[in-house]
Amino acid sequence: MTNAELAILSLVAEQPRHGYEIEQVIESRGMRDWTEIGFSSIYYLLKKLEGKGLVEGRLESSAGRGPARKIYQATSQGYVECYRQSLETLRQPAPQPTPFLLGLSIYPALDPGDARTAIKEYLSSLEQRRERLLNQAEVQRPLPPHVEAMFDYSQTMVEAEIDWLKAFMAEQEKVSG
Repeated sequence: MTNAELAILSLVAEQPRHGYEIEQVIESRGMRDWTEIGFSSIYYLLKKLEGKGLVEGRLESSAGRGPARKIYQATSQGYVECYRQSLETLRQPAPQPTPFLLGLSIYPALDPGDARTAIKEYLSSLEQRRERLLNQAEVQRPLPPHVEAMFDYSQTMVEAEIDWLKAFMAEQEKVSG
């Protein structure tokens, strides 16, 4: 099961939801910072999970004049699989490939000024991400403990990367004089 499938399954296991509501939760929790779910893939993933018997959809008439919406909920098999897969993700650290490390591997071949400029832009993006995470969490408080932990983990990881980058840049300044 992909991370995106597990993320969608976990959201409908929390409570029955329609596709747009799933998108709203993904946005509000900042889930795109740690899993690959595009807005356009939500319905594709729901259909895929439905095909595997992990979720089921039912049409629900809208309270207003709009069309009926399809509400998805986890099946009993879906709850079992969500539980099993969730434990597996907590059990095993996964490799975290990042294009930044590829760029760093080529660092000696780059013009030092261009490399410093690129890293400063990367640092600026991380600082913006940190602010976005802080704001997203603050706007939604109080949060359930597991969601609070997710924001805290993401913020801690961004802070660690910012600290590492600043130390790396300082070291490169010493080396290049």
